[in-house]
Amino acid sequence: MSSMRKKSLKPNPEHENLIDQVRQIAQGLGETFAPFCEVVVHDLRTPTHAILEIHNSLSGRAVGDPTTELGLARIADNAYPQVLANYANQFPDGRRAKSTSVGIKDSAGNYVAALCLNVDVTLFRGIQNMLDQFCTAGGPAMKETLDPTHAEAIRERIDRYATGLATTPQALKTEQRRALMQSLKDAGYLEVRRSMEVIAQHLGVSRATVYNDTK
Repeated sequence: MSSMRKKSLKPNPEHENLIDQVRQIAQGLGETFAPFCEVVVHDLRTPTHAILEIHNSLSGRAVGDPTTELGLARIADNAYPQVLANYANQFPDGRRAKSTSVGIKDSAGNYVAALCLNVDVTLFRGIQNMLDQFCTAGGPAMKETLDPTHAEAIRERIDRYATGLATTPQALKTEQRRALMQSLKDAGYLEVRRSMEVIAQHLGVSRATVYNDTK
């Protein structure tokens, strides 16, 4: 671990350029993810008043406030991880946050700045809970289907196949579609009424193409 570095009073053009670029990135991120994400630029050369910019201040901090423990750790140790992503955090009022901190080094490998993102997950958790409640079917079990063609089962099978290839159903290549059709045939889906129409719509191709792919 290196000792705490002394900051030179002489302006360093490289450092100034790095920090200027980080500030531009912070502005773009702040505007893109407002109002749910706090974006902070720390100048690690001046840890006691490190915050140069703060967009969407969710933590109540302001420009001129000191850096955090992570900032001090980077100042003290150039080997400290440069990227810490998606770690659990908490705002002063108790709201839960998900944070990412990216350290910015100069050409000599010294930490100069840090770009930090703090996402307020409270609202998203609330939305998730509402969606879970809305989508939960808690009534009596009934033997009824609104999908006599089993279209949703076919679509889900196609989606799983495409996901396994790291692509989308519409982006499948000819040979991949043919392998998919063979898989659907083996599983009995091609015997389902209107299956070819469902498959063609989900793949974004014509029914003639689907029929061709089964040959």
